[in-house]
Amino acid sequence: MSAVLPAQVRLGTRRSPLAMAQAEEARDRLAAAHGIDAAHIEIVPVTASGDRVQDRALAEIGGKALWTKELDAWLLEGRIDFAVHSAKDVETIRPPEIAIGAILPREDVRDVLIGAESIAHLPQGAVVGTSAPRRAAQLLHARPDCSAVTFRGNVATRLAKLAAGEVDATFLAAAGLNRLGETGTGHRLDAEEWLPAPGQAAILVECRAGDAATLELLSAIDDAPSRHAVLAERALLAALGGNCHSPIAVLTRQAGEQIALRVSLFSPDGAERVDGTATFAAGDTQGPARLAADLLARAVPAIACHFGGSG
Repeated sequence: MSAVLPAQVRLGTRRSPLAMAQAEEARDRLAAAHGIDAAHIEIVPVTASGDRVQDRALAEIGGKALWTKELDAWLLEGRIDFAVHSAKDVETIRPPEIAIGAILPREDVRDVLIGAESIAHLPQGAVVGTSAPRRAAQLLHARPDCSAVTFRGNVATRLAKLAAGEVDATFLAAAGLNRLGETGTGHRLDAEEWLPAPGQAAILVECRAGDAATLELLSAIDDAPSRHAVLAERALLAALGGNCHSPIAVLTRQAGEQIALRVSLFSPDGAERVDGTATFAAGDTQGPARLAADLLARAVPAIACHFGGSG
């Protein structure tokens, strides 16, 4: 057993099937990195507020904190040693007592369209289920004849709603489908044309900021390229003041020590769009901030009014 690893460590996660799959991935990577049995890492599930309320959009009932607040409380109370999250579900501004201990190797960042071969192949006037402002805005920008309706629930729930005919099509994240073994489901959208969400496909592991032993433990599974990309996207969000109401899409590419961001901001109805790009050194938080300032300077009021907050 690793010298830094206690007899038992507790990993907190939400109870959803995808969250549990992500927790198992983190556990298995940690066990392999330290040469120990995975049984030394106990998975402790919690039912998050965001999982309890399924009939309203996240933005209407408290935002991204609904995915994190229970795990944050357990972490700060010492009931768990670290927590596993989908990076895109973690608020941009976090409590100072909580630190990012690791970001795992990023999965496929693409969105998957279920119900049609492509955005162009959606039937005229199609009703598409999504609760993500980014997906709704990108859809309406490309296909203003379509409509977007609130559509929440885990992967199985959303696929069942689609099968029942509640909507004509929906979107899911390729990374989530891959992690659940649903690799043949739907049609992957080209990320160069349909930009993903900030943090999409990345698993973020948090622990107490003052817990040096756990920070050292988690450093063994931290993937530097994924960390640089996700932290650049989070720095962009922070500078934009984006929140869960804000339609923002970003594609990150890396070449050596350089990071290139391609960003699109939308009005919620998809009618307005502003685009920007920037390349900067990995770890340079001012690069994303400069890009954010440029985008906001060029954004029309219908876009700009949805930025400048936090979360």
